[in-house]
Amino acid sequence: MEDAQIDLRQVTGRVKWFDPGKGFGFILDTEGGPDILLHANVLRNFGQGSVADNAGITVTVQVTPRGAQAVEVLAIAPPEGEAMRPAPIEDLGDSDPAEIAALPLEPARVKWFDKVKGFGFANVFGRPEDVFIHIEVLRRSGFADLGPGEAVCLRVIEGKRGRMAAQVVSWETALREVR
Repeated sequence: MEDAQIDLRQVTGRVKWFDPGKGFGFILDTEGGPDILLHANVLRNFGQGSVADNAGITVTVQVTPRGAQAVEVLAIAPPEGEAMRPAPIEDLGDSDPAEIAALPLEPARVKWFDKVKGFGFANVFGRPEDVFIHIEVLRRSGFADLGPGEAVCLRVIEGKRGRMAAQVVSWETALREVR
């Protein structure tokens, strides 16, 4: 019996939707191919437990008898226009994306995040105070949700009420940036 050749290809697209509760979602191929299944395990291997709808995504895809499915996430970008859109958060004001990108990455664990309330908190390693995370910052960072204990890196600013995240980056993405 011959080994079947695995045909892998790289695809860039947009997240159609992703439901962490169901454990999967779909990607729209920008070149017009069929929808691509994105399983939660593949996303977790990239270092994220969720991804925002309409986020840009580059994946390695395998076509199976059941359809196209992502086998590896290579990159995730915030939804178009999100990174440049003025924040509806008073403390961030009209922060320049270049200024935010220049802030140091601080390793953190999510304490809790409530998508319905639209915010949550994380603990930065080696610091006693919590860091506030607003859902709009999370969305602009390419995430849809965060789970308790999830390891992330934050770019933090001093707000009127304390430290707050200006950007959230997955642990694995931060490691790639540092190298």
